Amino acid sequence: MGDKTRVQVSKLKPGRYILIDDEPCRITNITVSSPGKHGSAKARIEAVGIFDGKVRSIVKPTSAEVDVPIIDKRTGQIIAITPDTVQLMDMETYELFDVPIATGVDDEIKDKLREGINVEYWETLGRIKIMKLKGEGE
Repeated sequence: MGDKTRVQVSKLKPGRYILIDDEPCRITNITVSSPGKHGSAKARIEAVGIFDGKVRSIVKPTSAEVDVPIIDKRTGQIIAITPDTVQLMDMETYELFDVPIATGVDDEIKDKLREGINVEYWETLGRIKIMKLKGEGE
């Protein structure tokens, strides 16, 4: 897959993204334990899934490499809304596609979605999520 890259654990920071169990997650906290007599320093990484909202954590040596998702942040216009999906048109390519409301839209913005408005959406690992509304005061 071309949607990810590898990054050394010691370079990760809260607010960045990581793949845990093939799920793209936003890092919320990193704690590093000092190395033991024969070991290397370990990092405990806590993160929240972008698509499912689940909290995950992993422990890795700070010298290890982990997969990091490459997130494409794009602008789209809402063409139609059904009970289950939002149809978006990419504002650069004019490509049309459907975003499932269950996994692709946060509850905070779900009620604000209207046909004809622009949104920022993120695409990674073949999945799409509408992140925020564009325009109105932004």
